[in-house]
Amino acid sequence: MKRASISLRLTAWFASIFLLGALAFGTAMWLNLKRTLTEERYSTLARRLERLQDLLKQTKDEDPADRDQEFKDFAHATGNGLSEIFRPDGSRALPSPSAAARAFGWPTFPAGSQELFIQIDSGGQPYWVLEQNFTLGGDRLVLASAAPASGNLLVLNRFWEGLIASVPVLLLIASAGGYWLSRRALRPVDRITATARSISIRNLAERLPASHNGDELDRLADTFNAMLVRLDSAVNQIKQFTGDASHELRGPLSFVRTVAEVALRNPKADKASRKAFEDIVEEAAKAAILLEEMLTLARADADRGGMVMEPLNLADAVQEACDMARPLAHERDLAFFDSLGTDLTVMVLGDFSALRRLIWILLDNALKYTQSSGRIDVALTANDGRAAVEIRDNGAGIAETDLPRIFDRFYRADPSRSQIEGSGLGLAIGKWIAEMHNAELKVSSHLGKGTTFHLTLPLLSDAHPPVHPHRRGAQEGIELTMADR
Repeated sequence: MKRASISLRLTAWFASIFLLGALAFGTAMWLNLKRTLTEERYSTLARRLERLQDLLKQTKDEDPADRDQEFKDFAHATGNGLSEIFRPDGSRALPSPSAAARAFGWPTFPAGSQELFIQIDSGGQPYWVLEQNFTLGGDRLVLASAAPASGNLLVLNRFWEGLIASVPVLLLIASAGGYWLSRRALRPVDRITATARSISIRNLAERLPASHNGDELDRLADTFNAMLVRLDSAVNQIKQFTGDASHELRGPLSFVRTVAEVALRNPKADKASRKAFEDIVEEAAKAAILLEEMLTLARADADRGGMVMEPLNLADAVQEACDMARPLAHERDLAFFDSLGTDLTVMVLGDFSALRRLIWILLDNALKYTQSSGRIDVALTANDGRAAVEIRDNGAGIAETDLPRIFDRFYRADPSRSQIEGSGLGLAIGKWIAEMHNAELKVSSHLGKGTTFHLTLPLLSDAHPPVHPHRRGAQEGIELTMADR
């Protein structure tokens, strides 16, 4: 299962932490608001009882009827009549100031307590009740007052609903901001990744971009760049060795082959000696082909392919390669068909000799691995700004597990293919030629049913006139190597 990107994971972590933080902060604020509202309600009731104490002190010597009336007026003025004065046994010391006070479910005051502050339900509504001990003229009294708690609960509910409603919006804003910040912070990683993907054996001299600000990504880029320096140096040494070895071995190998051919002309040589010299000539020819291909790839690695890019008719290159392949197909009893017309013009930008060599490599592969009485088809088309060459055979085919590696150097798919003459470098050279022409070379195959190579490259604009670079290439000596004949 593919994991989400670092940006998405960072955003998820940021959003989760923000959500937990918002819930924790909201809960703390809700509890603080509840405590504040409760303390405010307590202060209101406490001030009311203080005023009631002052009233009782002022009216203790007055007529009972006048005192009762003043208590009633006080209760209605301060708490909608929800006040009472009890004796320790729970009886009323003064008459209830209102019907609401008489019907109210006053809590029992605990013996030995100085004060009781509690929330109760009365008549289906929540109330805060404060009761305090009070001594007046030697008489012990319990002063009680109540206030509705619905207002506080409404404020708390509104606060919680607002918090819950705002969390998704804030979470969305936080997620968007977190994603933007993470993408911005990881943008250098994208640049490093893109550059690293573009670096291959042919451009090891390139370096990863560094911000030079001393952060972790900058140190990572510097570390990779130092590694690339070491790889570039090592690969250059290998390229130099391969090129030099291939070049230096051509002379001695040619000398051995020449000596063996001269020895074959000696009429006095016995049969065994002639057989040995023939084997030497044959193996020297194979070794020469291998050296030539290795030298070609060494030049390719060093970007010294010697290609001259100019407008050309791709049909001419395909036709010449087909002309070389047709006699060989006839010798091997293979049916060879091409859909090239004599007046077909498919203009591309490229090197004629190199493209002809590429087509020949693909044809040579089809010739080698198609059994007698088989068939090879070659087609050239141009559509949607792309030229396409398709070479199809009904030969041995390639196993699906081997397809990703057939363009690797010296790779031979299986023992049966290894028995067929070849060095395993042809398709690697063909892949390089395709890359040099910004072309795409693909292969599809089914074991025992045949193989199809697809080559596509961009068409040339009509503004370029047709030319015949293959003639100029022949004049300059740009011909097929021994390996391609």
